[in-house]
Amino acid sequence: MTSLPSETVGDAYTDSTAWELLANLSDLGDRMPGHEGEAMGASLVADAFEEAGLSEVSVTEFPIPGWWRGEASLTVDHDGRMMTFDGSHELVELPGTPSGEVTGEIVDMGYGLPEDFEDVDLSGCIAMASSITPDDYGRWVHRSEKYDYASESGAEGFLFYNHIEGSLPPTGSINHTNGPGPIPAVGLSKELGSQLARHCDEVEGEGGIDATLSVEARNEPATSANVEAVVGPDTDEEVLYTAHVDAHDVGVGANDNGFGSALVVGVGRVLASIEDDLETRVRLVVFGAEETGLYGSYYWSHTHDLDRVKCVLNVDGAGYSRNLEIYPHGASGLGEAFEEVEAEFDVPIVVEDGLRPHSDHWPFVQRGVAGGQGRSTAEGSGRGWGHTHGDTLDKLDIRDLRELTVLCAAGVAKLAESDREIEGRDPESVREETVEEGHDVGMKATDSWPWGEERPWPWADEVA
Repeated sequence: MTSLPSETVGDAYTDSTAWELLANLSDLGDRMPGHEGEAMGASLVADAFEEAGLSEVSVTEFPIPGWWRGEASLTVDHDGRMMTFDGSHELVELPGTPSGEVTGEIVDMGYGLPEDFEDVDLSGCIAMASSITPDDYGRWVHRSEKYDYASESGAEGFLFYNHIEGSLPPTGSINHTNGPGPIPAVGLSKELGSQLARHCDEVEGEGGIDATLSVEARNEPATSANVEAVVGPDTDEEVLYTAHVDAHDVGVGANDNGFGSALVVGVGRVLASIEDDLETRVRLVVFGAEETGLYGSYYWSHTHDLDRVKCVLNVDGAGYSRNLEIYPHGASGLGEAFEEVEAEFDVPIVVEDGLRPHSDHWPFVQRGVAGGQGRSTAEGSGRGWGHTHGDTLDKLDIRDLRELTVLCAAGVAKLAESDREIEGRDPESVREETVEEGHDVGMKATDSWPWGEERPWPWADEVA
């Protein structure tokens, strides 16, 4: 059984290398997929891999549909008085939105659940939906799912408003695989969304409230990149520990997912200090272009031999606290490794059932590779400051980063034990569970259902 030496643990609890990387990534500002800041972030991670003593550091570029933000505004006619909202604290464009100007009635669709759109004709309207999904609904309804339901119901514009007060307007991609979505879309603050919902209630039965949504954006081909390095013996199998370097161009992406990138570097540094004790090679990968469609992880998984991947642990959503949570997606042996870590360090680590199909482990899990997501838990519902201007370094804690670095490094070292069996799943069983949990509804609605016809990736010809 592989355990971290006490001196290694002590060094990790006093080291600031990963935190300095996180600060440097945050200072880049815009790390939107395909933008200059993302490329600079990839270069910082590559340099950090080198400084951590890792081997075979590489940066691999691949094409993606790029998107650049322009101006956006919403003008509302309330009792004959025109009110224009265009401040960044009020609304932001959703990446992948096309340009356009739409005039129509705002119709509040509430939670924006599938049944809310059944037999509803939104022709010529601007649909509005909350970012929350009711706790008792059984599954999370993704932003892009609500967007596509609105478009399919005839809406010509989409408003997506935050459900958490004071957390500013949310961003998040609504693009389709090979380009922009069909209708202009913006995120609204909870405060503005609540105001518009109140106005809609006031005219219930008399039509919606008239508004004009104006969006300027640029959609054109761009380039992203994956950064990787290895540590440990040259074995036939590899354990992957991953995160993503890109972030939305509002805020600075400190939590999502600069924190994850820093964790990968921190874990790599710890593993390099015990390299002679590792029994299986560990590959550290920081993907690009996660936020706009998991492009980096799909590219990697389609250009490498997955039979060589013993398992994947992807960290995304880990900056909220030091309370580690692992979703093994039914992979036998993956959760058990972290239960051993829990016992060794005498700290709580929660191993959860269920699927989380919206981050970089998913391209592996859907194809039968043993794959888990690591994240941390916090009070409250939703991602809080994530995907807003407020995702900044000041909300994070170096102590959380240090503790999660130690716990994740200890878990990855156990996953790398040569006699530890980690079993993936038959892709058909993953598909069946995806249906049982209701995720298929949203995936089919957003054209992201991975079983059946191949999705038209922008690099499909390159890897065919």
